[in-house]
Amino acid sequence: MNEPVRVLVVDDSAYNRRAITKMLEDLPGVKVVGYACDGEEGLRKVFDLKPDLVTLDLEMPKMDGFAFLRIVMQNRPTPVIVVSARTKDENVFKALDFGAVEFVSKPTARISTELLTIKEDLHRKVRAVVLTDMRKVLRRPLGRENRSVNEAAPTLHRRRNTSGPSICQVVIGASTGGPPALQTILSQITEKIPLGIAISQHMPAGFTRAFAERLNKICALDVSEAQTGDVLEPGRVLIAPGGRNLTFFEDSGRVLAHVRDPVAGQRYVPSVDVMFESAARVFGPGLLAVVLTGMGNDGAKGVLSIKEVGGQALAEAEESSVVFGMPKEAIATGRIDKVIPLPLLCTEILRRCGL
Repeated sequence: MNEPVRVLVVDDSAYNRRAITKMLEDLPGVKVVGYACDGEEGLRKVFDLKPDLVTLDLEMPKMDGFAFLRIVMQNRPTPVIVVSARTKDENVFKALDFGAVEFVSKPTARISTELLTIKEDLHRKVRAVVLTDMRKVLRRPLGRENRSVNEAAPTLHRRRNTSGPSICQVVIGASTGGPPALQTILSQITEKIPLGIAISQHMPAGFTRAFAERLNKICALDVSEAQTGDVLEPGRVLIAPGGRNLTFFEDSGRVLAHVRDPVAGQRYVPSVDVMFESAARVFGPGLLAVVLTGMGNDGAKGVLSIKEVGGQALAEAEESSVVFGMPKEAIATGRIDKVIPLPLLCTEILRRCGL
């Protein structure tokens, strides 16, 4: 970064503003250019200071974070990281619908020095989000939280593909920009189909149950947060729990989920590589992997494992990736079968699965 990343901090707690400012300014190349105590003041400073990035609390007096997001995205689209407590998990996903790019989970809703524990996560997400092309974010479908399966995306006109090996399981990995991308894919499945899907979305502990419930409302398949012992079967979507890894094992002719704690120092959790490698051992050539938007290289090693056993792999194209990091690294392995923009990914998945 040649020029410092200019950040505006919006939070109604004076302690939180000071703590977030200190954590941000410990990151080389970042300068906090201002702060605001509520959404109204935040709006004025967005237009006056023109920051490169905003950290945003959601529950504030006068104007909350949702109204702030709506106005900013309509008038001066700016990358926003929501820094929120877990009191209302669903609010985080609503904020992503309104144009926020990422979120960081506060350890508690109370004023506490525990807030300082988010420093590493905040630094990692600032590095990713500052690279965001807001035109891609604003092209994402918004307001899906109120859509039911019956009014979801246009029905796909599917043709059965009878060539190639039979795919029975799909595994999908995503990070920054992933929740809306996954919503886009799953909302296009508007009828029960004989396909199993497992998903690892980088997300802190505690949010994935609400995320799974949200996806379950917009997808015709049964979507739930994975638990050890869950059976992988057609028509079911399992979401890896936040902060843990999703792996698989065979028992009496069935494939079951095994949720494991990460090893010490594991950078990305839930790990896409861990899920892909485990799925490759169990499903072999009957596996299709998809690498979606996100920073870093998680998923690239897993793609190699899947290709070694005869499986297939897709990557999201740069034109739709909010952060073209994980797909780029997967493509760099030279083993990706096809690179596809997000709006066409569901069609391609179903085609390769013979549906």
